[in-house]
Amino acid sequence: MKVCLLHPENNFVTPPLPWNERALAQDLGLDTVFGVMANRDKFLFSAIRDVVLASLTTDVDTILYRQSVLKDCLKHPDIVRELYAIAVKGVECENKGYWAFFGKYPTGLLNRSLELINMLVDVLRKLRHLAEKQTQGFDSDGFRNLFARLKRELTEEYLHDVQNHLKDLRFVDGTLISAKLGEGNRGTDYTLQKSPVKRTRFQRLFGLDKQPGFTFRLHPRDQRGAKALGEYNEKGITQTATVLGQSADYILSFFKTLRTELAFYVGCLNLHQALTEKKEPVCFPIPVKADEREHTFSELYDVGLALSVSPKVIGNDFKAEHKELVIITGANGGGKSTFLRSIGLGQLMMQSGMFVGATSFTANICPNLLTHYRREEDETMRSGKFDEELQRMSEVVDHLSPNSLLLFNESFAATNEREGSEIARQIVCALLERKIKLFFVSHQYTFTSGFHGKEWDNVTFLRAERKQDGTRTFKLVQAEPLRTSYGEDLYNRIFEIKPAPDGTTEPELAVGTSSGSSGFGKRE
Repeated sequence: MKVCLLHPENNFVTPPLPWNERALAQDLGLDTVFGVMANRDKFLFSAIRDVVLASLTTDVDTILYRQSVLKDCLKHPDIVRELYAIAVKGVECENKGYWAFFGKYPTGLLNRSLELINMLVDVLRKLRHLAEKQTQGFDSDGFRNLFARLKRELTEEYLHDVQNHLKDLRFVDGTLISAKLGEGNRGTDYTLQKSPVKRTRFQRLFGLDKQPGFTFRLHPRDQRGAKALGEYNEKGITQTATVLGQSADYILSFFKTLRTELAFYVGCLNLHQALTEKKEPVCFPIPVKADEREHTFSELYDVGLALSVSPKVIGNDFKAEHKELVIITGANGGGKSTFLRSIGLGQLMMQSGMFVGATSFTANICPNLLTHYRREEDETMRSGKFDEELQRMSEVVDHLSPNSLLLFNESFAATNEREGSEIARQIVCALLERKIKLFFVSHQYTFTSGFHGKEWDNVTFLRAERKQDGTRTFKLVQAEPLRTSYGEDLYNRIFEIKPAPDGTTEPELAVGTSSGSSGFGKRE
């Protein structure tokens, strides 16, 4: 039986993680987001990570399908959590009992399967009861189809028949096995037969209603005879035990799939609750086809940052149609890296079918999301920072495909301005020819001004806003790159301007508590 809560036709199959999973987690702060979604549950964390990072190949219809399911989850969070708890209980049935050691023998496999299916039937009955009560409250095709399948395939008559068959397979009256004589009078074609007569417990207790026929009794000390009969019994029940084991695994697989797919939505509920408590906005994004170029949003913010700090974070507005390169410049500490993370997180959340941290969000889907961020010096001293950047860029290129989204953060700045700008320019031009969508944060004026001077139609520029007094608003506005590096801001961070007795100002070295990368802090 299919679950189909993440895809309209197929169950979710856990794929291998993308090759750049660790880079994405580090550059976009995914562990913080996944941690809140998982709420310290290791399985939830793993399932959420697999679904989110494996969703970049989904199409627009699948994204909208998941959004519809998630909207039902947000309307009925208690029911969804109860449904997830039932799925967890079904999976936990596998770990109950002490039959695993004997599973390789037909008798052991038969007994293990009997006990497991018997427990799973009780859980299936609870699942059907929940489906019968809640069908009318859900609007999405995912939940309505799931509840319809549960009611249609798990009727009370069906579950009652299953339990009766399980009683028969316990063979309280012994096993009836037929066989043929083969070559050398060896037994062949051992087949389990249904017992023609069922004895009551009273008859079995007092030995009544004995069947006519020949009877052969073993001596209590006849070990070889007992072993031979045991082997005949194993041969007779092998096929039945195999089929029953497959049935148990099939039911168990259904519960595992249900748990995995619901885990993603439970994680979304946890995240939505956390953002709501912080009064941060969320919206359901509008995805467009991959070959279109659309990126429009309002109040987009870094969800990971919002979950990590107490103050309300500042969002950004942006509208870009038919743009393939967005160059971001501006003063340090102005919110450029935070903005870049919000772009990557918004893309991942949209393509996994989630809500996005914004008041509105529209973007084209992409088959791959990759990052190229500045890294620290190679601790092994095998290569310098610039060599390491080029090696990672080579890996990124090997995994690119048309319409991918690539985020650069101060790349190729480990060498001089002229060389770094030229390398960045050549790489960016080559990527644009391959129809790669780029967001590039850079301080290299030679690189940024070169694109601005050509006035390309598919390029737009953002700049971190800075007021005249050096105050950062953490807003990005559409503006051309500036030559200044705002060295005065660094100077004022290290030195404190103190009024002199004659009314002039003079610099004084700030001392006291350390705060900031310069190692100096404000005067006490």
